[in-house]
Order: sequence, then C-alpha cells, then structure tokens
Amino acid sequence: MDEVELETVVPNPSKVLCAGLNYTGHIQEMGRDLPSYPTLFAKFADTLTGPTDSVAAVAEDPEMDWEGELGVVIGRTAYKVGKEEAGEYIAGFTVANDISMRGWQYRSTEWLQGKIWARSTPVGPVLVTPDEFDPTTAVLRTTVNGTSVQEHGIADLLFTPAHLVTYVSTMLPLRPGDLILTGTPGGVGRARTPQVYLKAGDVVEVTIDGIGAVSTPIV
Repeated sequence: MDEVELETVVPNPSKVLCAGLNYTGHIQEMGRDLPSYPTLFAKFADTLTGPTDSVAAVAEDPEMDWEGELGVVIGRTAYKVGKEEAGEYIAGFTVANDISMRGWQYRSTEWLQGKIWARSTPVGPVLVTPDEFDPTTAVLRTTVNGTSVQEHGIADLLFTPAHLVTYVSTMLPLRPGDLILTGTPGGVGRARTPQVYLKAGDVVEVTIDGIGAVSTPIV
C-alpha cells in the first residue's frame, strides 16, 4: 500500500446522487423541520478524487466547507425496487467528503453550483461489503488539523441507504458503480458561531468505523 496511490473507489459512475439534510441532528442544527422526503442533488464524475488527494482552495469562493459522509455504491441495476430488497442492490460502503463552496451554493435556492467543483469530492479508501459493515454501531468522525468537528452515529440517518435506493430507483435506474452520498451530520463549518471555513494549509480527515479514512490536504 505504501507503493501505490489510491484513486477514487469508482472512477466513472454513471450517476453521483447526494442526499442533503439527512441526519436528524444536522437538520435541527440548520433550523429546519424534519422532511417527509429526501432532499436530493447530483454531482458528476469530474467532482470525484482519491482518498489522499489534495483539493485546491478556490479564489472564487472563500467559504469552503467540509461534509463527512457515508457513501453507498450500487452493485447491480436497481429500478423500482422495494425497501425489503433494496439492500441486495448495494455492493458496499465507502467514505466521502462532500466539500462544498457555500458562497456559490447559496447564490440560489438550488445547491448544485456549490457542489460540483472539479476534483473536490474525495472518496475511499476502500469499498466494504455490507456483511462487513454495521451502520447501527459505526461512527463518522471528521477532523480539521486534528481537531474534532464532527462525531456522529450513522444510525441517526433519517433516510437509510436502503430507503434512498428505493426512492431514487422509483424515478430512474441505478446502475452498477453508481454512487449515493447519504448526507452529513451536524458540525459543518457554516453552522458554527463564528463560521469556520477550510483554507490552504488545512488537512481535513473523515473516518467511518469499519471502513477507513479520507485525508485531504487543502492547497
């Protein structure tokens, strides 16, 4: 492992779909009511990068924020599948950081433009099969320069991976290798008082029990 450089887990997914505001604690942190349906937005393969790759701070938006997330990788084509069988379509789980440009994100009511900056979404370091991962006990942790900023149980997800597979596959087929990011818990920089954002020289790391870590230098 010391002699190789890991790329992102799935380099060319046909779809990268993301759930926003999906942890009960984060929804409350942002002052919102619990939703009845998932809030979804899309990314593209060009946004993905490897689990130890650097991410460039952008001059156009100084409000770069972290979002540690559990990633779900689809294993076989899923179209209009029920919750009971949705788990059979999941190849496994990985770690992601949905690094967000908040200034651009909130230019409009649509979040897309704050979420699709090139090579800004580290994913990895591995894909763990469902039999090796326990979402009821796993904890997600995010640190910035070694200081804890997020620590939350995956079990607090409002819409579970199986629910998201069912919900999305109602609309369109999910293909093998498609990636679903399940949302971030509380502790993001924008929600802090005062607000805190990433800058060149920082290192942000996201770890999920049973999967591993993505460690991202901001350059």
